[in-house]
Order: sequence, then C-alpha cells, then structure tokens
Amino acid sequence: MSRRILIADDSDIVRGLIRSLLERFADVEVCAEAANGRDTIDSALRLKPDLVIVDVIMPELNGIEAVSVVKQSLPDTKVILFTMYGESVRTLAQAAGVDIILPKPDGLSPLIEAVNSVLGEALHS
Repeated sequence: MSRRILIADDSDIVRGLIRSLLERFADVEVCAEAANGRDTIDSALRLKPDLVIVDVIMPELNGIEAVSVVKQSLPDTKVILFTMYGESVRTLAQAAGVDIILPKPDGLSPLIEAVNSVLGEALHS
C-alpha cells in the first residue's frame, strides 16, 4: 500500500530534494507539494495524506499555523517539521500537533528515519 506524502516548503530546491529522496521508495507517493501555508492546508484537506513534511517559515501562513488547521480536520495525519528552527519552536510545534521536529542541518538521511518512525514501518525501495 502506497503512503501518501505532502511536502510543504517555500524553497523549490528543498521540495525537489525531498521529493527525489522519497520517490526512490516504491511504497511512497508524493501526492502534492506546497510553497505556502494556505496551499498546504488546501492540499492536505483535499488529498488527505498520511504524512505532511513541512517547514516553519512559509508565506501566507507559517508551517505551524498550517499544521494546526490540518490536524483539526485530519488528526490521524502525521507531521514532520523539517526546519532550521528546531528547538526554538518545539513548544508551539507540539501544541499544533507536530509528531517529529527534524533540524534541516541534520540533512536528508535522518528524514528517512523520521518518515519510517511516524509511519510505523520501513520504506521499501
């Protein structure tokens, strides 16, 4: 069964890197990308992904505000906050319903571990 993932980051480059990393796995479908908070909410509510990978700093609504709205309607959707602002936003992120906070400086390899953790299973190539 394919796991549906929404990638939300204002950087085209970051979204592209995450997408290409995730698309290596046969059991993952990147169902959408969003460059701002409003598009993140709209895409999530329309597509109901299993996981949202989101940054904090985005136009229109920040990632934490977007996650808060998404989790109200889709409480089972998992969220990884992939950001430069790890510990400094922990309290707000947890209150919004973020499952894992992952610092961008840690790189993309820990992102796969985080995806496996929140989805409860290992991704398969």
